[in-house]
Amino acid sequence: MMITVAEINLSLRITWHVHTVNDLSDGKILLVHCKSKDDDLGIHNLTAGFEFSWKFKQQILGATLFWCYMAYDNFHASFDVFWVTEVFLRKCNYHDCIWIARDDGIYLKNIPDQHDEYTYNWESGRLL
Repeated sequence: MMITVAEINLSLRITWHVHTVNDLSDGKILLVHCKSKDDDLGIHNLTAGFEFSWKFKQQILGATLFWCYMAYDNFHASFDVFWVTEVFLRKCNYHDCIWIARDDGIYLKNIPDQHDEYTYNWESGRLL
C-alpha cells in the first residue's frame, strides 16, 4: 500500500517513540546500538525485562530511518527499526514502535492487532 500525503503530513507532526525491549530468558544481557543517518544513540546493555527507548519527530525533507544492532551470547541481528510505510506506521499505532528481543528472534509488537510479529532472525556470531 502507498502512504498518502495526508498520512505523511500527520506522521510529521507526531512524536514517535521507538522501544527496544530485552525479553531474553535466564537473565541474559542484550547489547543494543541504534543509529540514524544523523544520530548515534550509543551502546546500551539491557538486563532482562528492561528497555532502551528514544523519541523523535520525522524529518520534513528525506525519509526518517533508524536501525539497530542487537547481540547476546553468540548471536546478533542488525535491522531497521523505523521507516515510513503505511503498513509499518499502522503496526506502531502511529506513535509507538516496540521491538522485543527473544531467544528465538526479534518481534515487532503489532499494537492495533494486539500481537507480536516475528520479524527478524538472530545470526550466529557477534560483530561488535
